[in-house]
Amino acid sequence: MTALIDLPEAQPAGQPPLRKKQSGGGLGKYLLIRFTLIIPTIFILVTMVFFLMRLTGDPITAALGDRLPPDQLALRIHEAGYDRPIFVQYLEYLGQIATGNFGRTISDNLLISDMLATYGSATLELAINSLIVALAIGIPLGMLAAYKRDRWQDATLRVLAISFYAAPVFFAGLILKLIFSIWLGWFPVAGRANTGTEVAMASLSAPTGIYWLDALRSGNTAAFWDIAQHSVLPAVALGLLTAGIFLRLVRTNVIGTLSKDYVEAGRSRGVSEYRLLTKHAYKPALIPIITVMGLQIALLLGGAVLTETTFEWKGLGFQLAHYLTARDFVAVQGIVALLAVIVAFTNFIVDVIAALIDPRVRY
Repeated sequence: MTALIDLPEAQPAGQPPLRKKQSGGGLGKYLLIRFTLIIPTIFILVTMVFFLMRLTGDPITAALGDRLPPDQLALRIHEAGYDRPIFVQYLEYLGQIATGNFGRTISDNLLISDMLATYGSATLELAINSLIVALAIGIPLGMLAAYKRDRWQDATLRVLAISFYAAPVFFAGLILKLIFSIWLGWFPVAGRANTGTEVAMASLSAPTGIYWLDALRSGNTAAFWDIAQHSVLPAVALGLLTAGIFLRLVRTNVIGTLSKDYVEAGRSRGVSEYRLLTKHAYKPALIPIITVMGLQIALLLGGAVLTETTFEWKGLGFQLAHYLTARDFVAVQGIVALLAVIVAFTNFIVDVIAALIDPRVRY
């Protein structure tokens, strides 16, 4: 019996060979789609924030209604345009956002764009520090839990991960302050740095606003050490929240990777479990960490409100709590809009990194 063999299609002489069409899209198409999705994401978030803030009425009345006589209050409302139809205000707000104009705060008459630039870098610094702490704790402990699977070390670490995630950020911050600041005196109680260090950082030419980075750029080791001491407790208090997620995620993925065929083949050749863990199962298990890191940035920014208030870390979270107390909803609206933009772009960057590391993400 003659076997049936698939033969390549005949091609005219001098023509390049036909190429099989690949399924899916390439990296460029994937990144274009992901970047395009940023626009509707920001639009939806900004729209929700605008109308939620307007549920309480106009911002002038909410902030100053009990401090101004009725005639002056009506004048302020008219000057700010809050007596116009709500959709007219909404369209005007979108136009202002598009040009980077977030308006002025009602309680202290500051340009919101200046306030965001001043305090946004502090929140970014805290988020970076906390993410470093989360990765430094979550990844090694997750690998250890997978290595000691179903033993007492694994059970202990799983309980620890749940405790990290379940503990309120402000409670963890207060416990850390009590132990390491008041009882042991190892770290400062609050603030980003001493007054002298803050003055030195503000006097630098073109500062980034991230204190430890500015201290490194200027070569000021004393300032860097002071900033590091102030950063430890806030970063640990907020970083533990995400460390618990990373710990469980790494454990689950490492256990799954250790059961793969290529790992079993290495085990059959006598490769030690430690080498299989560190050389073969480690890197594939980190890909899910990268893909969820964007969501964790949002979690860190949300937790920054309580962390900054607990440690008097003057960032956007600290200012957000201040303006909520003052019922300055214009300032609150600007801060939340900026945080939405940061989260959207952070998720895009994480998608880019994940696509570069794992080609399967692109399809």
